[in-house]
Formats: sequence, C-alpha cells, structure tokens
Amino acid sequence: MPKLVLKGGTRPPWVGLAAAVWVQIAGGSSYNFSLYSHLLKSVLGLNQQQLTVLGVANDIGESMGLVPGLACNRFPPWVILLFGAFCCFIGYGAIWLAVSRTVPNLPYWLLWLTHCIATNSNAWFGTAVLVTNMRNFPLSRGTVAGILKGYVGLSAAVYTVIYSLVLKKSALNLLLFLTIGIPILCLALMYFVRPCTPASTEDPSERAHFLFTQAACVLLGLFLVSTTILDATTTPSDAVGYTLVAIMVILLMSPLAVPIKMTICAKTKTVGPRVDSSEPLASGGSDSSQIEPLLTPSSSATNLGSFYENDDASDVETLLAVGEGAIHKKKRRPKRGEDFKLREAVIKADFWLLWFLYFLGVGPGITVLNNLSQIGISLGINDTTLLLALFSFCNFVGRLGSGVISEHFVRSRMIPRSLWMMFALVLMSIAFLLYASGLTITLYIATGLTGISYGVLYSMMVPLASEIFGLKNFGVIFNFMQLGNPIGAVLFSVLLTSTLYDKEAAMQGSITCIGQQCFRTTFFILSGVAGLGSIVSLILTIRLRPVYQMLYAGGSFRLPQSSGH
Repeated sequence: MPKLVLKGGTRPPWVGLAAAVWVQIAGGSSYNFSLYSHLLKSVLGLNQQQLTVLGVANDIGESMGLVPGLACNRFPPWVILLFGAFCCFIGYGAIWLAVSRTVPNLPYWLLWLTHCIATNSNAWFGTAVLVTNMRNFPLSRGTVAGILKGYVGLSAAVYTVIYSLVLKKSALNLLLFLTIGIPILCLALMYFVRPCTPASTEDPSERAHFLFTQAACVLLGLFLVSTTILDATTTPSDAVGYTLVAIMVILLMSPLAVPIKMTICAKTKTVGPRVDSSEPLASGGSDSSQIEPLLTPSSSATNLGSFYENDDASDVETLLAVGEGAIHKKKRRPKRGEDFKLREAVIKADFWLLWFLYFLGVGPGITVLNNLSQIGISLGINDTTLLLALFSFCNFVGRLGSGVISEHFVRSRMIPRSLWMMFALVLMSIAFLLYASGLTITLYIATGLTGISYGVLYSMMVPLASEIFGLKNFGVIFNFMQLGNPIGAVLFSVLLTSTLYDKEAAMQGSITCIGQQCFRTTFFILSGVAGLGSIVSLILTIRLRPVYQMLYAGGSFRLPQSSGH
C-alpha cells in the first residue's frame, strides 16, 4: 500500500481535535442503554438477567477494538470512521425495528448481536480519533487523552439533554436518533480527522490552546448538569428547551476557536521544524526504519539509554565478534518506553499488571453504570435521569482532571500515572460501601465518586499504555487493554449482580426488586474487588517509577531511540 499523506502546518491538528470532540460525543452512545432499557424490558417482556445480558452486549461491542486497532495502521482515519458509521446504522436500526414492533418477535440472540454491532461502532470511532490525535500531539499525550476521554464522559449528559428537551423522553425516538443522527455526523466530520506531522519541539502557545479547550470542556459540563437539574425540577417550554440545546451545540463547537484564532492571527514566528510522523499512520509493508522516531532523540532519550547502559556496554565488542563470525547478531527486544508489538508486550509483567488493574476497576464501574436505573428504583427514585447526568459529569471530571493533574506531576515530579489509578480505586471502594448503606443522600454521593473514579481509570490507561509500550502499535495495545471492560461486565454484572438481584426479586414475588437488600451484597463484594485493584496499582507504580524518571528527566516526554524493530 502507498504511504498515507500527512497534512502539514500547525492548524490542521487543532481542526482534527475539534472534529474529534464531536466524534467522541457520538462514540458515547452506549451510555444511553439506561435511557431505553426500560422500554426493552416492557415491550419485549425481558427479565432483569436478560436485560443485564443485553447491557453486557453493549460493553462487549464497545470493547472489541482489536480489529479497529489493527486497521488504524493500515487505513486512513476516514475509513475507520466510515465503517463505524455503518455498524451504528445497522445495529441501532435493528434495535429500533424490534422495539417499534416493525419487525416483531426478533429472536433474543439476534437482539443481543445487534447491541454488540451497535456499540462496536464506538470502538471504531474512538480508535480513529484517539490514535490519530495522540500521534498528532505526541508531547502532550496525557492532556489530549484527558480532553478526548472527558468528552466521552460528557456524552451521557449530552444525550440526556437531547432525550429530555428534544425527544421529549421518548426512548423509541432516541433509538431512531442513534440510528440516523450519529452516522450522518461522523460522515460529515471524517474528512477533518486526519494524521498531521507532529512538531519536533514544544510550541509555547500549545499550553494556552489546551487550557482554552479544557476550560470550554468544563463550561460545557457545568452547563449540562445545570440543564439536567433544571429539567428535573421544572418543566421548560419548547422554546427554552431548544434554546438550551442551541447553547449546548455552540459550546461543543468552541474548540474550533483555536484553529480559527490561529488563522486570523497568522503568527509569523516559526515553531520547531516539523518532521514526518511515524508510519503507523501509514500502511503495512514499509521498512520500520523509515518510520522511527517520531521525534529526534533528546536528553530524555540519552537518559533512557543510560538507564539501560548495562545492556549496551559491550556493543563494540559484540559488533567486532559479529564481524569475525564468532556470534550471530540478534535483534534486541524493546525496553519499556520504546515501541512494542502486541506479542512483545504480552510477555511483560507490566502489561498484565496494567490489564488487571484496569479490569478490577472498570468491571465494578460498568456494573454500576449498567444497573444505575435499577439501583435508583430499588431505593425509591423512579426518575433516574439525574443520577445518569451526575455520573456523566463526575465521569467527565475524572477524565479531564486526571489528565491535567497527571500531566503536571509527571513532568514536574516524574510520578507514574498509575498512582492516580490507585487513588481512584481506593475512592471507588469507599463509594461501594456508601451504596451499601442504602440511603438516598449516600446514593448521590456514591454515584458521583464512582463516576470520578471510573473516569480516572479510563483516562489514565490511555497515556500510560502509550508511554510504556510506545505509539507505533498503540491502537492494538490500547484496545487489548479495553477487553477488561466486557470481561468485568460478564463477571460482575451478569454472573454476580443480576443473579443476586433476580433472587431477591423472586423472594418479593416480582421481577422488580425494592429495598436496599437488592444490591447490598453486590456492593460489599465490589468494594473488595476495587481494594484489590488498588494494591495491584501500587505494585505497578513502584515498578514504573525508575522508567518515568528516565522518560521525563528533561521535564517533557521524548520518544526514546528506536528499539530496532
């Protein structure tokens, strides 16, 4: 395949980031399950376990990203987005046909499969924009991951506002909107999400641009929470509702102000020379020596080299021996911080420590999200849209905030990002104990804490994986990590939560369980699981501390020298 042409200049990466914001909002469609799950249950006559299994299908589809991860090294982003739009249209379209009774008696297994296909579109959307923007801004990985993952966290609140103010809380119309609206949006934006040549040195203006984007993101989050509370406590007129939605759209467009400002100002000063980005953006068969490094070796690379000096001290002797035919030269394996292939990464202890730490956090987190409606109803809260909006906003705070905080401390103190994952898991363990108390006030507090913790885990895993295992095969490695999501959902949501819930409901002689006993045992178990995850995170942090001291010794991340593969 021919090389993928990279877009030059300083403005295109920011245009791509602004477009990626909308794609990430579209890629949060799986959060809508709690908004239409009651319709599935009533129209199709499902019990709680069947409904939970459909929720797990959402998680499985969203996390099946290995194929998109491989594809992002073979095809341009617009191809990835196009296929995602196709999955979205087919999947949600089939669900709408079943719920609207246009196609009656759809087999349960086929309904499960359509949920997988529908949310698998999110894996294609997320991989396309995340991998592209991480490569376009390789020096600000934590910040970029925090922003993009933050907007995914806000997507639930965005859909809640649309569901309440535009669709008048019609779950059927919401499914039709997901079927048609998301594919059209992604088709319109796919041209702007494109790989660009990254800067070889940091641009001082980038910090201000990122701060503006983060501030716009925070403002949007506050607006969404305020709008949701307003809708829950009053009955806005149609005019007020549509005005609020228009303001939301303007706030979503605010990241475009950065490239517009750059165009208007037309700065004359030159930034660092731009070099060709690595060819993971391009296709397969080229020599890897042509695609590394993304950046020229720097002081950090030198420090990393000294970190491994015991391995390289006899390079001269080895070369001489090779020349004399005494030994055969072998390709050395990559070190942490260099570019790994998936098969090289999976034999590393750090890979599995990160995977299990992520699994032990997102598994319990997704269990709460999938059952949030039933948790609220069991405690006497029939309208759970406010709970979903609270979870969404706190999820956003965790994603964006952890990106900002970890980026500061990783540059100033060289503290591994896994430390913040440990704090998040401790917080999550406490939240589950609050859930178990069964009080209304602690329900809201616990939902907020769980949302923050869930957001931190998602946001930190992304740059952490890229820093340990490199950007070259980041799409595949990142999506392999995300397999912890559906596996955790099966174990904790289906086999644990729904089983205990249905057992308690049967004792009450109903399919709906009422009372704090419905989820109490589940929450005690999930609290222990999150506590175990915090221990795993501490172990990983101790192991990564010397690596981060080398990678960030110059106060800014620099890609190490090629590992030779």
